[in-house]
Amino acid sequence: MHIKDAQQDFRFSFFAGATGLFASASVWLAAGLVGLAKSPGIGMLTLFFGGMLIYPLSLVLCRLLGRSGKQLPDNTLANLGMESTVQMLLGIIMAFALASFRIEWFFPAMLVVIGGRYLLFATLYGLKLYWLCGGILIAAAAVLVMINAPVLWGAFVGSAIEFAFAAILYPVGRRSTAVGT
Repeated sequence: MHIKDAQQDFRFSFFAGATGLFASASVWLAAGLVGLAKSPGIGMLTLFFGGMLIYPLSLVLCRLLGRSGKQLPDNTLANLGMESTVQMLLGIIMAFALASFRIEWFFPAMLVVIGGRYLLFATLYGLKLYWLCGGILIAAAAVLVMINAPVLWGAFVGSAIEFAFAAILYPVGRRSTAVGT
């Protein structure tokens, strides 16, 4: 399968990633709200454990919107998503390690980790919007650290950015067509 077809398959099957962004934004929001209600540490754990639900939630949303949530078996980019997941898991370990020094750095570190993953999604989906999304998340992390923002700001900032990009990418996913059509 040619790369353009593989990207078209991902855009169609996964709604251009809008469902994943929506699920992820919801988890960031939940982490911030739980952090406010309970403690920042519980908010951090909410992001960690809630993050495990992002992919299954995005698949449910894909199916509710009439898409499979599965790439074609011969999609040449299928491994890229899994490979970026390994990188993300290593970044999560780093974020928790940073939080042991300064808890305020956890959510900005996670913004960098997730932003870096979205840079790869530009190739996966063939959409340069993911470079912008990843860049904004990474820049937001830098600003939060520079202004010494309160610990939970990063959760709410991450949520807002991802909700915005889910809204931007939703029409792209809606217009996407299956490979060969």
